[in-house]
Amino acid sequence: MAQYLAITGGVGGAKLALGLTHILSPQELTFLVNTGDDFEHLGVHVSPDIDTLMYTLSGLSNPETGWGRVNESWNFIATVRELGGDGWFNLGDRDLAIHTLRTQALSAGEPLSAITKRMFETLGVAYPVYPMSDKPVRTMVDTAQGELGFQHYFVREHCEPVVTGLRFIGAEDAAAPPSITQLLLSNELQGIIICPSNPFLSVDPILAVNGLRDALKSASAPLIAVSPIIGGTAVKGPTAKIMAELELQVSTVAVAEHYGDLLDGFIIDQTDRDLKSRCEALGVETVVAQTLMKTLDDRVNLAQTAVKFLSSLR
Repeated sequence: MAQYLAITGGVGGAKLALGLTHILSPQELTFLVNTGDDFEHLGVHVSPDIDTLMYTLSGLSNPETGWGRVNESWNFIATVRELGGDGWFNLGDRDLAIHTLRTQALSAGEPLSAITKRMFETLGVAYPVYPMSDKPVRTMVDTAQGELGFQHYFVREHCEPVVTGLRFIGAEDAAAPPSITQLLLSNELQGIIICPSNPFLSVDPILAVNGLRDALKSASAPLIAVSPIIGGTAVKGPTAKIMAELELQVSTVAVAEHYGDLLDGFIIDQTDRDLKSRCEALGVETVVAQTLMKTLDDRVNLAQTAVKFLSSLR
């Protein structure tokens, strides 16, 4: 049976992931998720990108924010703040149950991949979902104010410090899940999709895992990416800000250059159709489509475009 691998992190990645589940079965589609954002807060292990995907695919995501659970309550974190505790990171009451059970299982020696599988299945999601590694890899942001852990930069500091560099601590000692390694070697793999996630904060941590970039590059199936930049700005999050601070041109062309020789194909928004030839000048076949996903139909249509594109590249 034809197999596809989707690489994802954050809200933008989860949107396309949902679209893909409407056209591909659990037997056809596997997800690899960023865990560079993971951290421990108030004694619990938080896996933001895994949870964003889990809530999105299970129909429990907050439609207003794209992250967290729908109909959430905030009594726990409100009380933490009242007591003078470290309450800068919002932990919803229902969300806290996930973090607590994950922390207990990790403390008992269970790998994150097994915990993730059980939680997705419990919430009715049959698609195989893997963290990028069972070993911890932590995204550290070098800023003009010093080094910050990702969540401290992203949430506590609201992405305000100027970014001068990024490091992924533990990546050299980490390894992709064996099931992902086997899938990349499989003749049944028909395509790899890098979702429109932040290339620097959501995708680069995955590519930094020891051996994974080379494995993706060596796979016989074509690899495409969807640009998160539309019309010189990011749909969501600090992608454009980081690109400017790293002295990169804030454009979809710069995203294609960043992924470099990994790419066999690239999908850009119709707003950027004038940049198609510049992307193709990099040696990457480029398709123009509507990549802004406001509705479920938008997500499904982009997923169909991606799968059709991969078929044309095989």
